[in-house]
Amino acid sequence: MNEYMLNLEQLAVDYNQQEPTDIIRLALEKFSTTAISFSGAEDVVLIDMAIRIDPEISVFCLDTGRLHSETYKFIEQVRQHYKIVIDVLSPDSAALQKMVKEKGLFSFYQDGHHECCDIRKVLPLKRKLATLTAWITGQRKDQSPDTRATIPVLEQDSVFSSTTHRLIKFNPLANWSSAKVWEYIRQNDVPYNPLHARGYRSIGCEPCTRVIIPNQHEREGRWWWEEETQKECGLHVKITGTSNNQRLNITSAS
Repeated sequence: MNEYMLNLEQLAVDYNQQEPTDIIRLALEKFSTTAISFSGAEDVVLIDMAIRIDPEISVFCLDTGRLHSETYKFIEQVRQHYKIVIDVLSPDSAALQKMVKEKGLFSFYQDGHHECCDIRKVLPLKRKLATLTAWITGQRKDQSPDTRATIPVLEQDSVFSSTTHRLIKFNPLANWSSAKVWEYIRQNDVPYNPLHARGYRSIGCEPCTRVIIPNQHEREGRWWWEEETQKECGLHVKITGTSNNQRLNITSAS
C-alpha cells in the first residue's frame, strides 16, 4: 500500500468536468475501501458504470423497515441483474422499538422526520461508513436547489468524518440532470424502481413519499409537510467550503 497526499479541492476542480466513470475509477483506484450507496435510479447508474471497472464493487443500501414493497423487490432485482452482493443495513432494534413505543408509527407528521430518519437511516449508515475510506453517492445538484446546488464531484464528508476517521464522498453524477440519468438508463437497459412509472420521482420511505404532479420538482414528493430547506434526512448536508490548503492522507487500493 502506498500513501498519497491529495489536495481534495484541487481534485474536485480537476475532475469537475470529467465523466462519471473517471470519477468512479479515481475512487476505486485511490481508496482502499470504497462502496456505492444504493437507493434510487441514480445509484443503479453508478453500479452499472462501476461494475465495468470492478466487478467486485461493494454496494450497500438502507432497509428502514418502511420502504414500499416495490422497492424491496427492486433491491433484489438489482442484486440478481448485476450478480452482486448488496449489504442491506437495518436500524438498531432497541432504538427503533423505544421510539415507536413512545411516539407511535407516524410521529414524524407532527414533529418532523429527523428523529425517525436518524434511527432508521443515519445511525445504520454511520456504522457502515466507519468501515470505509470512501463512499460513492448519486447526489445531483439539480435534486434540491435549497440543499444540493453546490455539491462538488468529490469532497471530505462533512457529516461522517471525524478526527480519527476521515471519509471521502464521491458524487460522480453531481453535474448530471435527471433527464441525463434517464437517458443513460434507457440506453443501457438499467433496472429501475417501477414506482417511477407511476409518478414517483424521488423515492424514500412509503409514508414520506408521494406522487408529484407535472412541473413539480422531484423533491416535492418527499416530506411535503415540511419546509423546503428541511428536505434532507441527515445523510448529506450542504457544502460550506473548506481550507484551500486542505490535504488528506489516504491509502491506495493499488
